[in-house]
Amino acid sequence: MPGWYARSWHPPLADFKQVSLIMFHHEHLLAISPMNLNQLSYLVVDDLELMRAVTVNQLRSMGVEKIKVARHGAEALEMLRASKFDAVLSDWNMPIMSGLDLLKTLRADPKLAKIPFLMITAEAERQRIEEVISAGVNALLVKPYNSGSLKARLERMLHPQKRPVPTPALAPTSSSRADEGTGLSQVLSPSRILVVDDYPVSLKLLEKLFADEYQVQTATDGLAALALCQTEPLPDLVLMDVMMPGMDGFEVVRRLREQHATAQIPVIFVTGLSDNEARVKGMALGAVDFVSKTSDPKALRARVRNFIQFVDMRRKLQLDYDAMLDAARMREDAENITRHDLKGSLAGIVGMVQSLADDDSMHPKHAAQLRLVQQTAEQVMNMVNLSGELYKIEMGRFKLRATAVDIGEILHRIVDLSRASFADKHLTIVVDTDTPVGTELPKAQADAMLCYSLFQNLVKNACEAAPPASRVVVLLHDESPLRILISNTGAVPAELRERFFDKFATSGKAGGTGIGTYSAQLLARAQNGSINMVTDDANNSTTLMVTLPRHSFDADQPNA
Repeated sequence: MPGWYARSWHPPLADFKQVSLIMFHHEHLLAISPMNLNQLSYLVVDDLELMRAVTVNQLRSMGVEKIKVARHGAEALEMLRASKFDAVLSDWNMPIMSGLDLLKTLRADPKLAKIPFLMITAEAERQRIEEVISAGVNALLVKPYNSGSLKARLERMLHPQKRPVPTPALAPTSSSRADEGTGLSQVLSPSRILVVDDYPVSLKLLEKLFADEYQVQTATDGLAALALCQTEPLPDLVLMDVMMPGMDGFEVVRRLREQHATAQIPVIFVTGLSDNEARVKGMALGAVDFVSKTSDPKALRARVRNFIQFVDMRRKLQLDYDAMLDAARMREDAENITRHDLKGSLAGIVGMVQSLADDDSMHPKHAAQLRLVQQTAEQVMNMVNLSGELYKIEMGRFKLRATAVDIGEILHRIVDLSRASFADKHLTIVVDTDTPVGTELPKAQADAMLCYSLFQNLVKNACEAAPPASRVVVLLHDESPLRILISNTGAVPAELRERFFDKFATSGKAGGTGIGTYSAQLLARAQNGSINMVTDDANNSTTLMVTLPRHSFDADQPNA
């Protein structure tokens, strides 16, 4: 169509002369000015009243006053849309709307997308954790947790600029522990054990029994034990005597269980009492074990080690989740910085090429070639921009902002560049439409940059697959939805047809990555369209059909 040549379309790029003034901004950098944790407002989401109370009380122990609670994700969403919160602390598994669904909903809402989100979970499957990280979680807290763990995760989440580079929590440990096969000494500092006994000889014996494997603290009475259990870092396990003056071990444990901050500290009673009534009373208070002082020290050591293994598994899980989050954040930061730097360099190239092409002394033929270089550089800039969008699409965080897009202009521009790119193959590349001459071409309700990349990938793929001196035809059908056909000689190999749009699927192309058709399908779906492939073995041809929503404000809408 002659009219197509009269209009020019340029991908939506930043003003090239201003690109050097654009400073890198990490998309998920939290928009929170430096504030103390206790000055912020929090929404706690959990379907269990007890767990809501635990988290709220732990926040209050940090001095936090502005706290609201919700019973599930749907209730939380209503509250977030009605009021402002600085952070969300949510359980994962809840009825009506899970924590993961709440997170995805927030990240898809431009008004709520930046709210820091801490997920509280007992999940141990790496794939599930990767899913929530991909959804945009800011921090993960492993159950069971104490106020120290909660505070540390909040600090990491709300003050990321203060977060140190992640390193393993290495600590010197004796060779005996490594030899005994726990394997955790390679990544964890020793667990903390508090030994409570009023008898100095027993206290010293227990301290010596465990000092080579663990960090051991001691207390000679109940009040001292309570104080140590309320001081960070909290003990991972308490070995508690029962018979002590002033406050016996039973009373100490009862008081520990009354406080949300200390309720989950595990206790093993190590006592001279051997009657069954005392054992039942101790276990009823929530002790994890009841051991006689007359027991074999090796047996006690083994029982403690068996329990600490579970503690260490949880601690290691928390370290692993922190490391996964840090790695994902660092990877995304690096990709954003790389995109920013590439765009700056390309903008400089475009600026220089523009100056040369605009020089009146430049020969027209050379000026035309420079314009082609400029267009290619602009195309690469679009690809750099697009890489960020593709990541969001893959992660389910993309938000389409559709406008009226002149698909005809895009197709013509791509075909024009393809003729130059594949000149050595002597292909005939044509673009046409079934719109009557003189009729305004239809527009799609889509995103111009995504459309450009979508069709550039498909036309490039068709030209690469087409044999030399053959035809590649691009046809725009004026329908609702719009239908665009891209046909080339050569049938897709049978073994590739079922996985044609799969990631990394390729055949017969040197250096082929298998990304083009995969990304094209992502881009079509992200714009509420579709893409299909039809192979005609009889005619040795392949046709790709793309549909996109038709812009609804066109004057003439056939088949509407």
